[in-house]
Amino acid sequence: MTAELQAAEGAAESRGTNCQMLLNRLGEITGIQDPSFLHAALKAANGDLTDAVNFLTEERVKEPGQEAVAVEPSDCEGSAVGKEQPTNVIDLTPDNKDDLQAVIALSFLESLEVQGVQRDANRAHKANAAENKNRSKRKRCEVWGENPKQNDWRRVDDWPVGMKNIGNTCWFSAVIQSLFQLPEFRRLVLSYSLPQSMLENCRSRSEKRNIAFMQELQCLFALMLGTHRKFVDPTASLELLKGAFKSADEQQQDVSEVTHKLLDWLEDAFQLSVNVNSPRDKSENPMVQLFYGTFLTEGVHEGKTFSKIETFGQYPLQVNGYRNLNECLEGAMIEGEIEPLPSDQSVKYGQERWFTKLPPVLTFELSRFEFNQSLGQPEKIHNKLEFPQIIYMDRYLYSSKEIIQRKREETRKLRKQIAILQQKLERYMKYGSGPSRFPLPDMLQYVLEFASTKLPLVVPSAQDPQMTPAQFPAECCGLNEPLQQNSVLGTESTENTDGTASTLINPPSQQELMSKPPQPSCLPTEMPECPAPRVVTEEEMSLVRTCLQRWRSEIEQDIQDLKDCITRINQSIGQMYGDPVLRQVPYRLHAVLVHEGQANAGHYWAYIYDQPRKSWLKYNDISVTESSWEEVERDSYGGLRNASAYCLMYINDKLSHFVADDADDAETGQFQKEVELLPPELQNYIQEDNWRLEQEVEEWEQEQSCKIPQIEPSTPSESQDFTSESGQDQSSGCEHSIRSLSSEHARIAKDQTAQAIANTADAYEKNGVEAALNEAFREEYSRLYLLAKETPTPHNDPRLQHVLIYFLRNTAPKQVVERTLLEQFADRNLSYDERSISIMQVARAKLKEIGPDDVNMEEYKKWHEDYSLFRKVSVYLLTGLELYQNRKYQEALTYLVYAYQSNTTLLMKGPNRGVDESLIALYRRKCLLKLNDMAAALFVSSAEADVLEGINILNELIIPCMHLIINNDISKDDLAAIEVMRNRWCSYLGQEDMDANLQMKLGELLPRLLDCSAEVIILKEPPKIRPNSPYDLCSRFAAVMESIHGAAPVIVK
Repeated sequence: MTAELQAAEGAAESRGTNCQMLLNRLGEITGIQDPSFLHAALKAANGDLTDAVNFLTEERVKEPGQEAVAVEPSDCEGSAVGKEQPTNVIDLTPDNKDDLQAVIALSFLESLEVQGVQRDANRAHKANAAENKNRSKRKRCEVWGENPKQNDWRRVDDWPVGMKNIGNTCWFSAVIQSLFQLPEFRRLVLSYSLPQSMLENCRSRSEKRNIAFMQELQCLFALMLGTHRKFVDPTASLELLKGAFKSADEQQQDVSEVTHKLLDWLEDAFQLSVNVNSPRDKSENPMVQLFYGTFLTEGVHEGKTFSKIETFGQYPLQVNGYRNLNECLEGAMIEGEIEPLPSDQSVKYGQERWFTKLPPVLTFELSRFEFNQSLGQPEKIHNKLEFPQIIYMDRYLYSSKEIIQRKREETRKLRKQIAILQQKLERYMKYGSGPSRFPLPDMLQYVLEFASTKLPLVVPSAQDPQMTPAQFPAECCGLNEPLQQNSVLGTESTENTDGTASTLINPPSQQELMSKPPQPSCLPTEMPECPAPRVVTEEEMSLVRTCLQRWRSEIEQDIQDLKDCITRINQSIGQMYGDPVLRQVPYRLHAVLVHEGQANAGHYWAYIYDQPRKSWLKYNDISVTESSWEEVERDSYGGLRNASAYCLMYINDKLSHFVADDADDAETGQFQKEVELLPPELQNYIQEDNWRLEQEVEEWEQEQSCKIPQIEPSTPSESQDFTSESGQDQSSGCEHSIRSLSSEHARIAKDQTAQAIANTADAYEKNGVEAALNEAFREEYSRLYLLAKETPTPHNDPRLQHVLIYFLRNTAPKQVVERTLLEQFADRNLSYDERSISIMQVARAKLKEIGPDDVNMEEYKKWHEDYSLFRKVSVYLLTGLELYQNRKYQEALTYLVYAYQSNTTLLMKGPNRGVDESLIALYRRKCLLKLNDMAAALFVSSAEADVLEGINILNELIIPCMHLIINNDISKDDLAAIEVMRNRWCSYLGQEDMDANLQMKLGELLPRLLDCSAEVIILKEPPKIRPNSPYDLCSRFAAVMESIHGAAPVIVK
């Protein structure tokens, strides 16, 4: 071969290899396996991988008249599996046939046009829905609302911080948290720096962007280490990342694609620092050293062997058809048969992959999304896939090739044996020649049961001498003539001792049975209740029973032997790789990235193993909570719900000191030590942010200090909003609010106070007004103290009767109790008679003698605020329960949700501060489920008004309430209810009988429904309802509690 031909062949070989790599990657991203579609899309995109993905997944239709031009793919860089090192690779790509490819491309575009015609009806609606521009192949979560509770934003000790969701960015939180919790990666980012000369000479736009991204990531990581906030804001980093995509404002990118882009940026940014000392040397790049490995591909095709080495970052694995991670890896490492066939036959294609170098951080990307060509949209694969906490990678290493090939051959032989045994077992378990087949032992048992069944013998009376032993009339059975003594069914008539006639059956001989033809059936009404043989002799019965029982025992033993053999072989296969020699390279599970929802809508979060705490933590946007391996399995394996893992991050367990924190480090000092090692500028950045947090909290507390939650005041003069207004003295406003609340509580209890005064008539007449006040004070305190000690019942809550019962049950300070009781007697509403007025005046004089040093007025105010809120919670709970029983679920839910939120604030101060939380949660959950059923039924009705009403219920009530529930410590019952509601809506995705317009609306709703973002939604407070007196409130409480246990609607006047 001449030098020119060799050069031409080398160029074609390189181009074909790159093309094949792009085709492989394109298939992994889109889920399309048809090579012709992939090749045509790549050509139509001029070799650009991103454009090809968009071309296959988005709704692009070729304009009529445009011609499909076949263009050779450009030599692009490889992706996660495709960064090729210089090796001697034999080209396996068939010769290019431009004409054929042009036809394939044209047919592909025409098929898209056909799908486009079906979508034209929806284009007008899409044009008007500009706010839905972020609908993507995989939608991410949205954020709507702000958390008003600044105090809830404080970080607790060294507990990891969450990350704010700024709109469809839960995926970013999951990825960044997984990387941040790798100490070596965290150290690399925080110590990243470039010489000033390189920064000044940086001309490339991409280099400037990568440097800016690294700087923002540094600030983000610094805050995640040292902030006092409960969560951080990643807006600056995300804006740079979003801006890298050509159509970021019009569509969202695939999560895997964006993650690859993020890692590529980090690699390029670190390469700039490497280039200072070792220009163009990627082996020195810390990102490559940490996350990238290599594998060798060996194989044979059309009689030619080939070999090539490739670099990988996130290793892609197919989920379909596999039960666990090891099966996925086996499937990815072996394709086809490697061994050549005899020379007179063609050679099969086959190849094997072997890892030649594993990175310290090994990431598996699970392909849980595939493109449905018939529907023209992606679909999620919900199959169950198990993965271990420790995986041994020895069986996939090139260094173990010889022993693994022997074991794979042994495994293949064992699997063939299992297949043969399964076929034999199948013949036993599905026996028969017709379409319906059954287990052979069961069939033998059925025959034995049939043969053992006896027809009931009916003894005919004298009036019915013609009745046969089998209950059949003679004429029905074809016996029109009288039976003779020697006939086949001959009978003898005998006389019993009582004179009645009886019939004795003469058993027919075997010869007679064989010679007698079958008799015709009787009428259906005269058939026996269960099938049974007409006549069977004892000899026959004995023979049949013996044979069937023996055969059944033999068959059952054969089946058990087959099952035992299959079990033993499976155990051998399971222990095939348990050799200690193949357990030298352990990788421990570090993080599991989870997606919940469908292909076009869902939410992302991460489970990360915390090495110092020796436990799993769940990172769900701003929420970071302790978890367990059982929860990880439930949410990550798939198969049960819409949630499943899409990315697994393992770390080399023998290099744990390189990528994970030392378990000996103290939990509380772990991050603080790293903060002290940060550069001064990052330490100052943390301090400034913490100072801003303190300022925000202080401002918020000042705004809230005079906001007193109240039940609707009775008079306009008392109806005040105690917000700090301009020009109003704040301290005087607060003091007025204290007097207003305590006076309100005194007014509520005035009937009880008046009764206490009435009981002091003798003391007043004999000893004067002050003695009467002392006696009334002492007697009322004793009465309330005894009531406070009573055990509450489901139908009675003494705290509703009087503010002091509430105080005493919650061990309020003595000064607060005494001042409150004194205010009861100082209430101006007690002006009934001379005695009441005199006692009121003395009580008011004593109140003036109590100075600031005697009672902490701030504490006094808070106790009265709590009681006011407690009464409000009780009223809202009772109102919600009444509305629920009268099937007014929308109104009921608002009251119950507000009651629950306010009650949570009270219960944080003590178990007796609020009402029964489980009761509110139960009926809140019931309301949600009822409303969800109502909204779903309205939505699928297709009537425009009903659809709109269903969407309003979902947006205004269900979704906000779900977010509030999720953002608190959610119970198992609430979580199960939310899953039921979500699954109801997810089940409508892709339904063929659902209107396309409804499918579009569903796509807009699901991100909000599935997004578990912890952003708090503020619900409008329901209409206020005021009880007239404690007696009315207690009576109402008793009536409602009795009704919910009796399940009967209640109406309280």
